[in-house]
Amino acid sequence: MTQNGQRNTKDDTLDDDNNNKDLLQQIASSFRSGVEVKDRKYRLMTFKQCFIGSDAVDFMVSNGIASNREEAIKLGQSLMTELSLFEHVTRDHPFADDHLFYHFIDRGDVSINPVTKEKFQWSDYLDPSSSTSYSSGGMSLQPTLPVPNMEYVSPNDVHVASHIWPLDDHNLQLLDHVHPTGWKDPTSQNKYDLVVIGGGPAGLVTAAGAAGVGARVALIEANFLGGDCLNMGCVPSKSLIHAAKLAHTVKGNQAALADAGITIQGGADSVSIDFAKIMERIRRIRAGISHHDSAERFTKELGVEVFMGRGTFVDNSSVMVNGQTLKFNKAVIATGGYPSLLPMPGLKELHQMNTNPGNKPRPYVMTNETFFNMTEQPQHLVVCGPGVIGVEMAQSMQRLGTKVTVLGRSGRILPKEDDDHAKTIQDQLEQDGVEFRLSVTEYVGVVLTGNILDNGHPEMSFKIQEQTDGKKVYTELLVDAVLVATGRRPNVNGMELEKAGVEYDGRAGIVVNDKLQTTNQNIYSAGDCCSQYKFTHAADFMARAVVRNALFFGKERMSQMLIPYATFTDPEIASVGLYGKDLDAKVVPFRTFEKHFKDNDRAICDGETEGMVRIRVDAKSDKILGATIIGKNAGNMISEITLAMQSGTGLGTLASVIHPYPTTAEAIRQAGDLFNRTKLTPATKSILRGLIKVQR
Repeated sequence: MTQNGQRNTKDDTLDDDNNNKDLLQQIASSFRSGVEVKDRKYRLMTFKQCFIGSDAVDFMVSNGIASNREEAIKLGQSLMTELSLFEHVTRDHPFADDHLFYHFIDRGDVSINPVTKEKFQWSDYLDPSSSTSYSSGGMSLQPTLPVPNMEYVSPNDVHVASHIWPLDDHNLQLLDHVHPTGWKDPTSQNKYDLVVIGGGPAGLVTAAGAAGVGARVALIEANFLGGDCLNMGCVPSKSLIHAAKLAHTVKGNQAALADAGITIQGGADSVSIDFAKIMERIRRIRAGISHHDSAERFTKELGVEVFMGRGTFVDNSSVMVNGQTLKFNKAVIATGGYPSLLPMPGLKELHQMNTNPGNKPRPYVMTNETFFNMTEQPQHLVVCGPGVIGVEMAQSMQRLGTKVTVLGRSGRILPKEDDDHAKTIQDQLEQDGVEFRLSVTEYVGVVLTGNILDNGHPEMSFKIQEQTDGKKVYTELLVDAVLVATGRRPNVNGMELEKAGVEYDGRAGIVVNDKLQTTNQNIYSAGDCCSQYKFTHAADFMARAVVRNALFFGKERMSQMLIPYATFTDPEIASVGLYGKDLDAKVVPFRTFEKHFKDNDRAICDGETEGMVRIRVDAKSDKILGATIIGKNAGNMISEITLAMQSGTGLGTLASVIHPYPTTAEAIRQAGDLFNRTKLTPATKSILRGLIKVQR
């Protein structure tokens, strides 16, 4: 009710829903304890610990739970669908008043905290009284944040609590979803159709897809459901990039604002950056998305049995997790990868100090796995590695006000991209203020100087050796943050793969054939642990192929997948298919057609004229072999070309696709026009002129 006595329909509806759920839970408790559960036989098969549908209807009517058999059927269907209390033994029938077998579902759930009498939550471990804050001169330099009491955290969960920071409401929600503490594994009884090791994008898609077509699926994850993409990769990084673009628009791009007739009173200096708020928003967005990958959703909604622990193979058809042995017909290894550290003296030790130590000042020596734990803005960030992760985060941090230095060995950034496109990106980052040192010959060492900066960060001395004018020189950088983005390795160790007959390599990962089948014909692999294409969308479609191949005698092949990818710098750069250097290496003749955004009306209107569409086609036809787009929204634009390549649509045909005007995507159609003009040979032009003359 509202203060004026009127009925608040929304609040009352929520109360009714909660009351109905509570009542249904009470009925479920009586139902579970009242129906007769035992092993039952049907023809030559034995189904363990199940009950009969008509017996359950008898129980509900005779005990007053339902007034008649029709009502009992509806109630049983609610228990089956809304609470996922039980299922048909072969998942072929809904609940019915018939001689059908059903068994109670145990897919894993959170245990009950004996103190609170509620399910365990990560907030149960917080001990605010243990929080400390570093102070200098009487002023706190670090915020006071809740610290978990590790003494009471389950040994299976300690590593998780030490790698997600800070434990505010957002991160607590995230952990409750992707690594719920106090998790009680289901009890394994029958053989699984599919066991999936790894709960990142590849593992989740595999498990959900297989369960969706009726397979009995077990999913094993030791760390975070959702993997890198949700927790330490795509989601948080794109949220940071969003904030950096907004900051650049109002603070770093004053000339463009002035040209558009917009003036910020006080200029760029009047625009403030609240770094802590930016990072809080990242945590909030990540937590909000996390239910999609949660243990609760996969058990309650998708029908997957979830085990939180490390899986190891016992033999070629079984896996052990937390003391239980799971037997399988087929298995999928989808364990992803992990960031590698440079062999630099002092780096490993400082990186280990960056796990959750409470509120004590700590050196920000990070990989992508800990980068988004930052709460205070560093003054000087050094980025080791000029690849995709390195340049995306370098540009974002520079635009947010941190001085950034990018280090590399090869003399250039983004090694896969065409030279001119990589230079365009580097030029923009340098214009933003990023410093590049790309001739590093040795990472000499990193140590703490003993100084604490105004932001509360310990200062570090980061020494490198560079090749300058043919001479080797030593350079010292005084920094308070280090991001190591020098590559990733596959997660293949510690699973006893040898016992399963699965071959692997510490650098290349799981050995698979074109159907993503390992050297054990009943075990498949998908994602970063077996592929050079370390993208979420690649893992997604590899998983789809694995489900078809493993369960339905499919013929999906990795070599047939067309995988686009993008680097979300400003400007963006996106590619699909083969680069010119790839075609040269394969000795494939090709032609290149380019349309620059400086000639595109929409790009001119937007003041975003940097970049182009570059499309490579077969030398004798309009078959598209590869393409790169560099410019605003390139990551979205590349899908049109990907679809054309997937469907066999040639560049000449793209010229006939009508695009809205004005859009930057018109540049793709205009590249098609350029191709079609090459068909206007002198002979063709002569024939056309003759046709025109005939009609005069």
